Amino acid sequence: MAKRFTIALLLIVTTLASLPGCKKKDSGTLFNESGRKGTVEAPVKEVPKDMLATQQAFINLVKEVTPSVVNISTVSKKKMTRPMLEFSPFFDDFFGNRTPRGPQFKRDKSLGSGFIINKEGYIVTNDHVVRDAESIQVTLANDKVYNARIVGSDQKTDLAVIKIDSREPLQTTAVLGDSDKLQVGQWAIAIGNPFGLDRTVTVGVISATGRSGMGIETYEDFIQTDASINPGNSGGPLLNIHGEVVGINTAIVAAGQGIGFAIPVNMAKNVISQLMQKGKVARGWLGVSIQPVTTALADSFGLKKSGGALISDVISGSPAARSGLKQGDVITRFDGKEIRDSKQLQLIVAEVPVGRSVSVDLVREGKPLTLSVTVGNADNATAAANRPESVPVGNWLGLSVEELPQNQQGRGLTGVLVTDVEEGSSAADGGIKPGDIIQSINQKRVMNRGDYTAAMQQAEQRGAVAFLIRRGKTSLYFAFTMR
Repeated sequence: MAKRFTIALLLIVTTLASLPGCKKKDSGTLFNESGRKGTVEAPVKEVPKDMLATQQAFINLVKEVTPSVVNISTVSKKKMTRPMLEFSPFFDDFFGNRTPRGPQFKRDKSLGSGFIINKEGYIVTNDHVVRDAESIQVTLANDKVYNARIVGSDQKTDLAVIKIDSREPLQTTAVLGDSDKLQVGQWAIAIGNPFGLDRTVTVGVISATGRSGMGIETYEDFIQTDASINPGNSGGPLLNIHGEVVGINTAIVAAGQGIGFAIPVNMAKNVISQLMQKGKVARGWLGVSIQPVTTALADSFGLKKSGGALISDVISGSPAARSGLKQGDVITRFDGKEIRDSKQLQLIVAEVPVGRSVSVDLVREGKPLTLSVTVGNADNATAAANRPESVPVGNWLGLSVEELPQNQQGRGLTGVLVTDVEEGSSAADGGIKPGDIIQSINQKRVMNRGDYTAAMQQAEQRGAVAFLIRRGKTSLYFAFTMR
């Protein structure tokens, strides 16, 4: 009993000692707080004013621009790839119905970003964010959710315009800047929805401009930045320090860090305008085969320096032929803009309104010459079947093709060789593989890349395409819908 009493007494004493009224030696604070609020001064007492000003500039920018950035979620239906070996229907009689009838589909969910460009609810994003979407939902900065519809999309530049219907005009819209004035080393700010993390802000610099030949899109003139861009950032804005949109974030290099690409806003402006007004894009067309002017070619053509675009062929009946352009001409300026290389000429011609007459400065047999050409419509150019290899073939259905190698042509094969199939594309989901040979499109024989381009352009207008594929010693048909 005495032992129990002693233990109880010790507990009471311990409890009393812990009460506020009891005297106890001060053990100190649990952590240090800045002198601006707590008991000690900040580790760095004097921050340079320019650093504080830069920090405040970023804070102000984010507050002003973030409300115009939206999150986009989509649900799409994609065709499932069938197994190489399917059960014969006769097996169903013995083992039950093991063979699915008709095409099988799966529903995919994806996330992306976009930004509001006017108070009526028009939003810019990437084409690949909303491509094949059955439903699109847009979440604003105030957490309001709207259903959206596609106004128009352009796969060749990977741009799309969607629209939400709000009862009240939207208050905050993005301001488009001038990407032609960008300089390497400028601040770059990306805002988007990477990995579903709402309105994430990353900061870096403009690493390079005019990147092309990446194989991402048909028309490429990318801004490169080290501002972190991740899956889900696609379609979001790349901003300058003034909060102006200078690019649309669209791609990353998966194998590298700090390498992201954005579509220049000046290139996007013309596409966006056409999509809003007509739902599609009409591009200019000359009807020439072009190639870069190397140092050796410049010397042989009597040019002072390399640069410009060399015409290697002129398509009969094309706008170029009617204007007097000839094989061997070197185009140095087009519509008042200096031509650095053949890629740049392709981009400039594509952006010229169809039917407009422009001046072309060129060098012919070592002498300068100026002509006027009326730009045609690339969509209506049936002669585009003779398009040169220097002009990229459209990335229809996620397919990349090349001419058949000579060793395969020697075996009596005709068609074009599938060199790459974009992961997650319609072609990949439908079962087409690198190494397949496309021999016919919609029952029309394909002999080369020109035939392939012409047939695919017709298939686009028709809305459907059927391939006859040669795989090893087997011939297979594949059918796809085209939007």
